[in-house]
Amino acid sequence: MSRVLLIVCVCVLSLLACSALAWWQWDRFTSVGGSYQNLGYVLQWPLFGLFPAFMFWRMRTLRARARAEEGRTEATDATREPPARTAVPAPRRAAARVPARTARDPEDAALAEYNAYLAELNAREQEENRHGDDRA
Repeated sequence: MSRVLLIVCVCVLSLLACSALAWWQWDRFTSVGGSYQNLGYVLQWPLFGLFPAFMFWRMRTLRARARAEEGRTEATDATREPPARTAVPAPRRAAARVPARTARDPEDAALAEYNAYLAELNAREQEENRHGDDRA
């Protein structure tokens, strides 16, 4: 019970503090140098003050929903038969790498040429990086 009381106190203090900040921003808005940004803050601070209360409410509803789900699954699990034991399948071996085939289709040839070009660019960049590390 003390935890709930603490949460309620934090929510009330948050609302009071943010309401005071909203009032301060209202005073700034109505002053000679006030701007519409101050008016935006007037509307924003109360939302910040209500946020802890909203989060407390949201956590309670989610917790209640989870408990209800657990109750439903436990009730249905009690009426079900236990699942039959099954053997664990053997682990699969990784497929052997198949060497690249020659391209028969023109699109495959273009793709293979493009991949070779990318590999060449990568090798060139790796070589430049290696030389750059040696200089430093």
